[in-house]
Amino acid sequence: MINLDKYFLKSELIPAIVQDSADGTVLMLAYMNRESLGKTLDTGYTWFWSRSRGELWNKGATSGHVQKVVSIDGDCDADTLLIRVEQTGAACHTGSRSCFFDKIV
Repeated sequence: MINLDKYFLKSELIPAIVQDSADGTVLMLAYMNRESLGKTLDTGYTWFWSRSRGELWNKGATSGHVQKVVSIDGDCDADTLLIRVEQTGAACHTGSRSCFFDKIV
């Protein structure tokens, strides 16, 4: 198994960009710690660290809007993850497909 420690050298939390594997839509950005990344790898579904609640959360556990992991890639600096998923339902807690819907420009 790959050594995951390199992703947590700069910080205990790492940003994880979640992308729809079918069409490339960026669905959300969340944060992972070692434990949530490990749970994601073990279960095949996304787990994140909630900075506001200070706890692990399994995306879609209460809503049913789960994210089945297709692939996980680390960036060149080993400080960001790109997670491609099969999204069930909305990714955003607002009910939107993507969290990125507030057009600025």
